[in-house]
Amino acid sequence: MPGLYRNLRMLLSLIVLIAMLPGADLIPRSFSLKKYLDTTSASFPDSTYSGLSSNSIAVIRLQNDTLIWLGTGQGLSWLNNRLLDINTYYSSNNLVDNTATDLLPAGGVSALAIDGERIAAAVAGQKSGVTAGMGIVITDSSRNNWLYYEQPMDDSTEILATWFDSLSFAALPVTVSEQNVTYDASIAGDYLWIASWAGGIRRYSFSDSTWERIPLPEDNDPQLITCQDSLYENGVLKDFYLNPRDPKGGGNHNHKGFSVLAYNDTVWVGTPNGINRGIVDTVNGCIDWQHYFFPQDGLPGNWVISLARQDWNGQRIIWAATWSADDEKQLEQRGLSYTIDDGETWHSTLLGEKAYNVVAYDSLVFAATDNGLWRSNDGRNWALYKPARQSLAETNGITYLTDEITTNVVYSALYDPNRSELWIGTSDGLAMTDDLNGLNWRIFRTDVSGDYVYPNPFYSGHAGERYVRFHINVKESYVVKLEIFDFAMQKVYSQQFDRRDNDMGTYKWNGQDNNGKMVANGTYFIRLDYDNTDHWFKLIVVK
Repeated sequence: MPGLYRNLRMLLSLIVLIAMLPGADLIPRSFSLKKYLDTTSASFPDSTYSGLSSNSIAVIRLQNDTLIWLGTGQGLSWLNNRLLDINTYYSSNNLVDNTATDLLPAGGVSALAIDGERIAAAVAGQKSGVTAGMGIVITDSSRNNWLYYEQPMDDSTEILATWFDSLSFAALPVTVSEQNVTYDASIAGDYLWIASWAGGIRRYSFSDSTWERIPLPEDNDPQLITCQDSLYENGVLKDFYLNPRDPKGGGNHNHKGFSVLAYNDTVWVGTPNGINRGIVDTVNGCIDWQHYFFPQDGLPGNWVISLARQDWNGQRIIWAATWSADDEKQLEQRGLSYTIDDGETWHSTLLGEKAYNVVAYDSLVFAATDNGLWRSNDGRNWALYKPARQSLAETNGITYLTDEITTNVVYSALYDPNRSELWIGTSDGLAMTDDLNGLNWRIFRTDVSGDYVYPNPFYSGHAGERYVRFHINVKESYVVKLEIFDFAMQKVYSQQFDRRDNDMGTYKWNGQDNNGKMVANGTYFIRLDYDNTDHWFKLIVVK
């Protein structure tokens, strides 16, 4: 399936994010500030520092009624949503497997699960230019008492995976962290469930601190029953082989994990081959699976990016964001799917939208997509938010602190019912509003001293959706003047920003000249005139 791997390469780049500043052919690069402590010491006077380390926000989760957790392109952050005070964990490249730590592994947070006081975060990065899982941290007691595990893998000799009651099943050993990235996690009862690409579905037991591989149906099988003794021979599950390789090589796309949702005795798993609903035997731990996939089960597409549960009006609704796993044949579609009868029937909505995340609370459903954030009150009728814009009156009563998210793409969303606040994560920062109509937002970004222009170099393609941003600290001027010159010092663009205009947005340039044409590749000089001083920057424009 060439389309699957092309899309996978795109999403891997987004996760590494968004983790290591994504490639210019995908999304705008975001300014980030790495905070690494390359030491094996497990304790520091301060394990966190104030502010965000990255403008790329991939995951947003709520804990209890006051804390919001952020999975960013350069680590894990949290904030008290009553004080809006953001803190970020220092990270290290030298953590030791199965040891306590106050730090997190270096990289971008690709998955985050929270249940009560329990928290688990998975980190992705790069090894020799290849996307890799950098490990998982788990806590069940406090924000500064983590247990670090290297990315779960297998010994090369482990051709049998042992699980409940000392029974086993045949499995291809996954022995490296490369391409073994955890994309989602969920906590229910004693288990942490993780969905990893090459690593498949695994669960961690909080009670005995062990990891187990989990079998899933093969690509064309509608079910997999594992809770019957008669299905085992000499303790091994008959006629089954867990193999996450390419189907052309004898593997199964349904053995690659991408999303997971667990509650009570139920676990839902999304893969590049559909949706799996598992019922866990709470005594033995075995699982019986039902497998739903395109086209026979009504899913628009087979690649399941995100799963969510909605409890509304006495019904349990399961949502899935799906992509096309095989876009060469152009039969599958992107969109959202939902079921109100635990998978017996599936319905589709928002067809054509490329969704990264779906979240639900009560009657509200939100979908974070390439075109922005969508909201529905009934699951059928949808409204699209405009990109977030900020307008906060300053203390002088004359000027405004304005800002805007300069991309339409939204990667993550959260609705906080305790304060009726809506949060979104993008490659250009974090935004929050207490107005469900989204008329005014508060935007959070990395707080770095000094003036700078980013991204630099600037990729000039798709200028309507991409901008150069100027980080400047204006103290006195009401008007900021911008002029851009080519290498020959010929003026190609000019603009004025008036801080008294509450709809000014942010200081930005879309890469076009005064005639609306994209400028050529090369070096440009930028002059910003404010506070009675000329401020000069050099910018490289590339395609």
